[in-house]
Amino acid sequence: MRLTDIEQSMLAGEMGEPRRLAMEQQMRVGAFFDAEDFVEVNQAHLMADTESLGDAGIAFLEKIAGYPAEQRRVRVPTVTDPRGIDLKAYKRLKQSESFAQRERRAISALSALGVLMTDTCINYQTILPPLFGEHLAFGDTGSTIYANSVCGARSNFEGGPAALAAALTGRVPRYGFHLDRCRRGTRHFVFEDRPQTLSDWGVLGGIVGRHTESYWQVPVIDGLEEAPTSNQLKHFGAALASFGSVAMFHMLGVTPEAPEAGAVFDGPVPAPEPITRADRDAFYASFAVSEDKIDVVVFAAPQLSLFEMQRLAGLLEGRSVHPKTALVVATSPEIKSACDRMRLTATIEDAGGIVLEGVCFYQMYARETGEANGWKTLMTNSAKLVNIIQGYGYRPVLAPMERCVETAIKGRIVA
Repeated sequence: MRLTDIEQSMLAGEMGEPRRLAMEQQMRVGAFFDAEDFVEVNQAHLMADTESLGDAGIAFLEKIAGYPAEQRRVRVPTVTDPRGIDLKAYKRLKQSESFAQRERRAISALSALGVLMTDTCINYQTILPPLFGEHLAFGDTGSTIYANSVCGARSNFEGGPAALAAALTGRVPRYGFHLDRCRRGTRHFVFEDRPQTLSDWGVLGGIVGRHTESYWQVPVIDGLEEAPTSNQLKHFGAALASFGSVAMFHMLGVTPEAPEAGAVFDGPVPAPEPITRADRDAFYASFAVSEDKIDVVVFAAPQLSLFEMQRLAGLLEGRSVHPKTALVVATSPEIKSACDRMRLTATIEDAGGIVLEGVCFYQMYARETGEANGWKTLMTNSAKLVNIIQGYGYRPVLAPMERCVETAIKGRIVA
């Protein structure tokens, strides 16, 4: 790989051991993907929840944090994905004190590196939204696909160690979605039935993801009569990335690199593959249970925007969640602060809900939390969450927000 003088200096250890280690790792990644050089990034988004880190990962962060400040401090603005514990609420969820102590250690180490503890997967909606053409090192799959597709920025999926290396060096290997050729359309889908709810948008993302199932596929979506909202694109992209490992999509006439089909495909435009109402109904049916018992209703994955919080509060106002059912909501610390000020938090919690900040349900020791609370059957409006949460021992049910709320109120799954 071609290296600049600064990159050679970091690799030689002249700028400290943390940057040398980071450059070594990135050189290995670059060699694997045949990258010719590095590209400078403007910001990094770091996945470092303690369940994924484990004790070894936390110890590594603490080791890096022990170096002198000029060697350990990140070179570009770096923000965090959701944490593993909401330290203000973990006891309400019967979560272990040992988990909370892990979290405190990780926060201390990351803060020493100059990482901003934003604790959100919707950083593109709340903190320094990416710009068209901007190179990034984003870790969360939902934030990456949104940045690539909706914003026209450029990032690969950068796992925790890779995003940390990017933060310490300000660079990533130039491969994948940093290159024009990898951003071209590969499949052509047409929506024959317009989605109505956020869960519908997630379902469509899940369906397309099931069809693609490859990181290097770039689906192109046609058939939309009007532009979707940020929240609709958020749910679509998060589910697409979860079900298909896809890092980018185009929506014709909507996303910035896709004014029309000829602009995103090399050669003839492929025949469109229809996504129908029957496909959507079948997807919902694949996440259903035979009995009507419900243990927990969850709104998370991605974290809720301010408008989603407002909608949820409106549905719960003056009502009460059934005493045998839990209702858990996750949003970012910035949005939680706004909700506190606007009394949206109070409305949700007066109804019996639990509003968490800076976490996402599947990243917060979901198996152990479920076992501690006796939760097995889970309902959500997030297609991403139903895909992931099965691996933590839950039986997931997918439904629109309104149906989720009615279920939580009645204490049984309603049609």
